[in-house]
Amino acid sequence: MLIAKSWVERLVGQAAPGFSTTDEEMDAGFVRVGFETEGYEPIPVTTGPLVIGRVESIEELTGFKKPIRFCQVNVGQANGTGELQPIVCGARNFEEGSTVVVSLPGAVLPGDFAISARETYGHTSAGMICSAAELGLASAQNKGIITLDPQDPAVGEPGSDARGVLGLDETVFDVNVTPDRGYALSARGLSREIASAFATGFVDVAEDPFATVAELVEMGVTRPVIGEGEALSVSIADGTPCNRFGVRQVVGIDPTVESPFWLQRELMLCGQRPVNAATDVTNYVMMLLGQPMHAFDGDKLNGGLVVRRAQAGEKLTTLDGVERELHAEDIVIADESGIQSLAGVMGGSTSEISDSTTTVFFEAAHWDPITVARTSRRHKLSSEASRRFERGVDPALIEVALDLAAGLLQAIAGGTVAPGRTLLGAVPAMPEVPMAITRPSDVAGVEYSEDTVLARLAEVGCSVARDGEQLTVTPPTWRPDITMAADLVEEVLRLEGLEDIPSIVPTAPAGQGLSEAQLRRRAIGHALAYNGYSEILPTPFIANDVFDVWGLEADDERRRTVAVQNPLDADYAILGTTLLPSMLEAVKRNVARGITSLALFGQEQVTIARGEGISPMPSVKQRPDAATLEELLASLPEQPLHVATVGCGFAVLEGPWGDGRAYDYADAIESARVVARAADVELDVRNAEKLPWHPGRCAELLVNGEVVGYAGELHPQVLERAGLPARTCAMEINVSALPFAPSSPAPVLSAFPALLQDIALVVDADVPAEAVRRTVEAAAGPLVEKVTLFDIYTSESLGEGKKSLAYALTFRAPDRTLTDDECSEFRKQAIAAAEQEFGAVLRG
Repeated sequence: MLIAKSWVERLVGQAAPGFSTTDEEMDAGFVRVGFETEGYEPIPVTTGPLVIGRVESIEELTGFKKPIRFCQVNVGQANGTGELQPIVCGARNFEEGSTVVVSLPGAVLPGDFAISARETYGHTSAGMICSAAELGLASAQNKGIITLDPQDPAVGEPGSDARGVLGLDETVFDVNVTPDRGYALSARGLSREIASAFATGFVDVAEDPFATVAELVEMGVTRPVIGEGEALSVSIADGTPCNRFGVRQVVGIDPTVESPFWLQRELMLCGQRPVNAATDVTNYVMMLLGQPMHAFDGDKLNGGLVVRRAQAGEKLTTLDGVERELHAEDIVIADESGIQSLAGVMGGSTSEISDSTTTVFFEAAHWDPITVARTSRRHKLSSEASRRFERGVDPALIEVALDLAAGLLQAIAGGTVAPGRTLLGAVPAMPEVPMAITRPSDVAGVEYSEDTVLARLAEVGCSVARDGEQLTVTPPTWRPDITMAADLVEEVLRLEGLEDIPSIVPTAPAGQGLSEAQLRRRAIGHALAYNGYSEILPTPFIANDVFDVWGLEADDERRRTVAVQNPLDADYAILGTTLLPSMLEAVKRNVARGITSLALFGQEQVTIARGEGISPMPSVKQRPDAATLEELLASLPEQPLHVATVGCGFAVLEGPWGDGRAYDYADAIESARVVARAADVELDVRNAEKLPWHPGRCAELLVNGEVVGYAGELHPQVLERAGLPARTCAMEINVSALPFAPSSPAPVLSAFPALLQDIALVVDADVPAEAVRRTVEAAAGPLVEKVTLFDIYTSESLGEGKKSLAYALTFRAPDRTLTDDECSEFRKQAIAAAEQEFGAVLRG
């Protein structure tokens, strides 16, 4: 919220006369009580002659594209001659006799805009009649000329300096008000916080604004008399979430009278645009007290008002000129002729205040925050009123807001406040919150005295009843966010100073380090990173139609998804049962940005539904019984840990060193072997068909005979439909399905040299090389250290349908140097086993 520093100082000064701070001190004060600021900005400086002027005559110039006026302005002796100052001006909101603000030649306005005498529109213009925007008091949309009340004692004679009456020595703060503190969207709320920050005490302006707001006292604004009868007949339909509604009427106002400059100034510094007296009054009350209001043109209303839900299909043209089709959940205010206002958000154009309005009905109400928030978002219509209502408004403000608005409008525009007042509903009782008086000290680890706790709660506005160490606290009506003891603790801590709570890092208890699962996950991540894969964090949400794109069968286990009730994106409303959709989305984003060679990996839990995939929703008022807990736990989805890799483009980049090598299905399978080695498990690989992989280039991955994943090249049709590069390859393993290696003694390292022998076996072309390797390794005796495939050879000389597999056998003994004769015997055993198992023939 934007707020003028001087406004806060004046309100705090009711309890601390003369209260004043520097800009830096006030900014620190807001932060000290938990309100960050987006910054503060002094009003830009205007140098040179800036004086009060009186418009003596106006000549309307014709023949130009826009209306232009040639004015003669009395600026006293400020121009050095005492003669009238000629000024050309295009504004229309002033007349002969108006008191205005004039910048004379030699003045420099904000934006380094120098004023000088110049020829324009066929006349000499020696100065400028200033608007609030030109002096830095308002945004550029406030184009109207500043007009002052000559009867105001602060407004001097023509030629006197205008800076004092304008209040240009000002700073505007932009306070970041969190959603739970709607009361702070007002001068009343922010001044209360500053009073707490500087320990000055506080006089609540809402108790009697007619006596505590200096500007109102100076204008002689008094509380209107409340007589018998209603201002207007109002009814609230059953089921409408509105617990308070009030109306006051002012008749016979002068619609041409503008709001006094002091009121316009406060609104402009709060970011509001002055409109007319009635509207300005409602905005001023909202900015002062935090109670949004609406002003109806009384002559445009037909009969009494009804507060009700909208009927689906009803339409309303709001004050912004947009026709809106209403929803059945919206709340509206209607008369006999139709809807007049979208409650809590914006009024309708039908009963808008105009230049001919003489009768005004002021409306103030307390609306349900959730309903207002939904209406605002549904219609994409955020207003100052909706911002406050959806954060919570003080329901006790209705009467004082109505009386203040009516009395202030009467003082500004004349007329008479009708004695009758319509008021429906009562202020709801606030909940009592129990709390131990020692609770703040226990939570913060800082000792707060009992007097401190009681004083801080009273400072917030709470009433406290004490029974020994137990407090029963009733929050004030403007703090609907206080509902439990933790909220009261927060209030005590923030007002005492969160910065005074020491930051003590707790000593970690002794433990046994990472668990086996944590160590394995870390080892897998390190191994893949060391092998050239870049880690990403797969999102848990996947596209609703991804499995349709893949062409999965309706009963495929990967369709056992869990739907999110309130997704961030309606197109990504299910939790993934596989990491591949998120991994492939990452590939697509990178390729779209020109990165065409990728090797990515991710480790994350997937979510697999159990049963119907819907959990029960037990009451939160008490602990669920055993049967409900069992049902709840049984409904929770499985969440195994998966690891996936995906690659495309070049595995080895091309360059001056030679041709590159494309990433292919063998790289995907090798990434699975990397995972298996890191997890210390034996991985078997065999051909498979599994979408979204290519049926001829897909391998299923097995551990102890159980399928734990798949690897290979993805199906061309899947890649085409998903907009992914051709020949993209991927691998995914269920890490949670991998067994943990049994604990065993550390291996004994041999100091003796290894002995190497090779064998080349001719087998049928469809015999898996890995199966032959394992047979050779098992038969090569206890001293074989490893068996490695190092060549696959095919030739017509081997015979049709044959291939040659060459293996290197490494032998080593722990206690001696091996001889060739010993290892040759083991080699012969391995050859014989391969011959018996696969019909292998030793290649000559």
